[in-house]
Amino acid sequence: MPIEIDRTWMQRALELAARSRGRTSPNPMVGAVLVKGNQLIGEGFHAYAGSDHAEIVALREAGADAAGATLYVSLEPCCFRGRTPPCIERILEAKIARIVAACEDPNPAVSGKGFAALRARGVEVDIGVLGEEASRLNEAFFKHIRTGRPFVTLKVAASLDGKIATRTGESRWITAESARRRVHQLRNEVDAVLVGIGTVLRDDPLLTTRLGIADQRDPIRVIVDNLARLPLRAKVVNRASPAPTILAVSQMAPRSRTEAIEREGVEVILVKDSARRVSLERLMEALGKRGILSVMIEGGAEINASALREGVVDKVMVFLAPLLFGGKSTPTAVGGDGVETVGQALRLRDVRIERFEDDILIEGYLRREPESL
Repeated sequence: MPIEIDRTWMQRALELAARSRGRTSPNPMVGAVLVKGNQLIGEGFHAYAGSDHAEIVALREAGADAAGATLYVSLEPCCFRGRTPPCIERILEAKIARIVAACEDPNPAVSGKGFAALRARGVEVDIGVLGEEASRLNEAFFKHIRTGRPFVTLKVAASLDGKIATRTGESRWITAESARRRVHQLRNEVDAVLVGIGTVLRDDPLLTTRLGIADQRDPIRVIVDNLARLPLRAKVVNRASPAPTILAVSQMAPRSRTEAIEREGVEVILVKDSARRVSLERLMEALGKRGILSVMIEGGAEINASALREGVVDKVMVFLAPLLFGGKSTPTAVGGDGVETVGQALRLRDVRIERFEDDILIEGYLRREPESL
């Protein structure tokens, strides 16, 4: 079949997969399309962890027509029994003639085994159609499988001169409504949002998703607070949101404070190897063990600097507003000591620019590990 046709149907599979952003952790997002005679006969996506896989949904829709069809799937079909039976069994039972997959599943329990089992039973298998796009869609899942840690996005809203607040600390609102809505869309998609205690003490944020849609969800709220100073009346402590709050503390945190916070329903994590400050690297390991695949940092200058210095950030998203605050002591997006030379600067790759009214979003992936921030 011509590659253009394969790309067209795979694009549809990716669009279906993306419908479940933020809903499938710790599983990947997967879309599937069944085609026969270049006609769509069935499609589906993995809606949430524990639900039927995309291939099963598509096969159910196609019914007996699936025999001899081509299955387009954004990720390698599973070959082991988890919460649901292996997909390859159903694919073989349906007598699918050809599988077109975007990429291999990095999970060692699958990784190539699904393709091998299908080929061994005479199914034609082609791999790599829109593979880069599929890998990018599941970048959080891929990182978690390979490292055990979540994929971390550092989000910043700043003035054109890099300030995140005025000299009096005012920061509402730097960006326009459309940019702020995009941030809430991101909260709706990530597993957790992380801020430092300074942000909580200064702004008392809810850290919830406010899109005004029926199926919105709130991310887990993670507060980095080495001394457990979190006020018991803080909005992230209240039960207005069903999303849990996690407080990450160091060994310096008073036991009386952590116990009082736990009585309010907040989970307290004592981060290992954290003395005077919470190790974000160790914290990410702890979050990864809880099945958290993606984290968005929405903190201040110092938590941003710590995250970059410790090398936990994968992607940076900076919303720039056409404002000039000025001021030598006005807080900037990244604190810390900074670098000494231009050559030591952290650089981004695969940079993308998007406009929201008069605001600009600059988004990119870190090119290398930090050296001296």
